[in-house]
Amino acid sequence: MPAMTDLLVKDDTVTTPVEFTLKPIHDNPFPFWRASVAGSPLDGQIRFSLMQVLLKNGGYKITAKLEVPVLETLGASGTSTGYVAPPKVAYVTTAIFTLFTDRRATNQNRADTLKMMLGLLQGASSTTATGILANTAAGNAFVNSVLPITNAYVNVILPN
Repeated sequence: MPAMTDLLVKDDTVTTPVEFTLKPIHDNPFPFWRASVAGSPLDGQIRFSLMQVLLKNGGYKITAKLEVPVLETLGASGTSTGYVAPPKVAYVTTAIFTLFTDRRATNQNRADTLKMMLGLLQGASSTTATGILANTAAGNAFVNSVLPITNAYVNVILPN
């Protein structure tokens, strides 16, 4: 199995996109990554996990979960002694993607399903090749990928 590595994700909610590095925290029982942004409390860091469960029918359930906490903004300058409490988490936005696959499915079947679903998530419409990435441009990139998350879905291999 591939070793867990840093995962780099971009957030373009501000004028200049920010790249977050999600660091591997542990892989037992499932791989878990967390950002480490200076000045943000631990519960305010972006979190990502990847789970794989063997189903009773011999197939697999593979789930990726991204949690993006939103911190409160500070409205006061602190106490008379200069103490300013760190911001607390106001809420968490969560995205979950789950793939169910039969034990007889091939990695090509899983790659094609993943590619089609990602096309839908990227904005597929009634016009051919719309969305952020035309699926035809991806070709066999999904089935041949060794990247940790794609590999987990296509080859049912989790990073460790």
